[in-house]
Parts: sequence; structure tokens; C-alpha cells
Amino acid sequence: MALFSLVRTTPLGPDEAWRRLTDWERHGQVMPLTRVTVSGAGGAGALLTARSGVGPLAFDDVMEVVLWQPPRGRRGTCRLVKRGSFVTGWAEIEVGPGEDHAGSRVVWREELRVRWLPGALDPVVARAAAWLFGRAVDALLTGR
Repeated sequence: MALFSLVRTTPLGPDEAWRRLTDWERHGQVMPLTRVTVSGAGGAGALLTARSGVGPLAFDDVMEVVLWQPPRGRRGTCRLVKRGSFVTGWAEIEVGPGEDHAGSRVVWREELRVRWLPGALDPVVARAAAWLFGRAVDALLTGR
């Protein structure tokens, strides 16, 4: 599995950073060639489907929110489990107060496996995913 981690600091308070990062449909606006749909309220138990690609080369990345603990004055954590037939693994988003309680510190961890792709390519997948998700997290936090 390809494992990567991103750390970002933002002047946004933890509640606002959390709101932006867990606006699931908005992920589809910042990830190339992707549309996200949500079944459920968005918290624990919600199913997210990220449809990525074009035409016959598109695939669904199906995820379930299995842990939902918004910050509300403490560190917040969200965990998603990938349940698709093409991409499996998990993602965790942590949002907490920044240094000296100014702004927020965000940690995004993800482990993913792309079926039919040899494990020897995991380092390449991890680097590419870190770059792509890093750009998406930055866009979500800055409102771009």
C-alpha cells in the first residue's frame, strides 16, 4: 500500500478548517476530473463516491465515513475507509489548534492501494497522491 501524510497550518480556526475539509462535494471542485456525491448526512455512516476520469476510463472511489469527531474545542478526527473495487485503503483527517492556539494544524494521512498495480509502484503512487491531495487540501483551506 502507498502511504503518505500531509501537514498544513492555516490561520483558520479549527472549526472552519474542519468545515472546509469535510465539505465532501467541494472536493470534486478541487480534484481534477472528479465529481463527489454523498449519501447520508456527511458524518459517520455517510458514503462518498468520488467519480474520477473521463468516459470509459472513469472509476468510482467509494468511501465510508467510519469516524466523525469534529474539533469543538479539541482535536477533531475523521476517518474514511475506501470500499471501492479499484482503490482501497483509508484516509484520516485531523484538525486541531495551531501553535500557541493560533489558527489550525491539519494532518491528512492516507494509505491507498490501486488494484492491478504492482506494489513496486507504491512509492510512485504515494508521491503522486501526496502532490495531488496536497494541492486539493491547499485549495480547500484557502477557498480557491
